Amino acid sequence: MNIDGACHCGQVRFTALIDPERVMACHCTDCQTLSGAPFRAVVATRVEHFQLQGTVKQYIKVAQSGNRRAQVFCPECATPLYATAPENATSVIIRLGCVRQREQLAPKVQIWQHSQQPWLKDFASVKGTPDQSGFLPAL
Repeated sequence: MNIDGACHCGQVRFTALIDPERVMACHCTDCQTLSGAPFRAVVATRVEHFQLQGTVKQYIKVAQSGNRRAQVFCPECATPLYATAPENATSVIIRLGCVRQREQLAPKVQIWQHSQQPWLKDFASVKGTPDQSGFLPAL
């Protein structure tokens, strides 16, 4: 499947060829911290199937797996875009939040479930609303 995406401000754009069967939700504590969310939805592709337009910034970290990972983001708006190995990369792990076709890309597997937030198991039963009306206080 061909996908495309961009950061929030539009200065960085990308296209990629992905396999929708490789979409996953990662519950590792690094993904929770770096995304500011209880998990991160991602899809992996080969580096030769990924094209980037624009200048990006990197933060190198050591993952829970012990691997070094370059966290790549827009230097202007700080949108997380993808992760890859900092040297000799063979794959790119694209962050689904910045993919235009994200509603078509439901996760097929969940990883690092031992650090999954326990309340996610009952999340479908949480009351919802189509927007923020009535839930956020006026500031």
